[in-house]
Amino acid sequence: MVRDMDALPLPPASAEPAACAQWVSALIQHRQTILPKRLGEPGPDDRQLELILQAAAAAPDHGELLPWRFVLIPAAARARLAEVFAAALLERDPAAAQEQVARAREKAFRAPVLMLAIVRMGAPGDDVPPPERVLSAGCAIQNMLLMATALGFGSALTSGKALHAAGLRALFGLADEEQAVCFLSVGTAVRRKPGRQRPDPAQFVSTLP
Repeated sequence: MVRDMDALPLPPASAEPAACAQWVSALIQHRQTILPKRLGEPGPDDRQLELILQAAAAAPDHGELLPWRFVLIPAAARARLAEVFAAALLERDPAAAQEQVARAREKAFRAPVLMLAIVRMGAPGDDVPPPERVLSAGCAIQNMLLMATALGFGSALTSGKALHAAGLRALFGLADEEQAVCFLSVGTAVRRKPGRQRPDPAQFVSTLP
């Protein structure tokens, strides 16, 4: 098993803020996307999964609307998701080769933990507009990714055109105002690439003159 956070012992409860900040910075910098096909067993146990989900609850939530939810996809339900992926591909491309359809199905069986993130966009004119709701969901997801990293697991976000397929909406029981935004995968990193170079803040920060 790859546990890349093992080398980063937790600071003691009495640690100075600077020591805590250093550990948090290391945690954030250690997080990287590990593609689902590179995530194997073991996945989080029940307690670890609970910690990951609890981390989502700390996300900013204007109006305390809880405008997002997550649906876990257990092993017993993966075959149904696989058929949705295959149907979505054939709907877009009826001439898709059997190999392409097989690859679409196979995506449903990757990673020990797989869940779908869903955002309730709200009605036109609501006090909390869709961008804020999506931003809240993004914060919840990032909290989950960081907790997964702290626990020693790899993780990834994946999307794709199947998120907008009628079959997927039906499978997950999405309401009219809900939108699936991404899948979240968690497991043990079987293989990983070197971490990418992070952009310097000067590349994305400016000062209002």
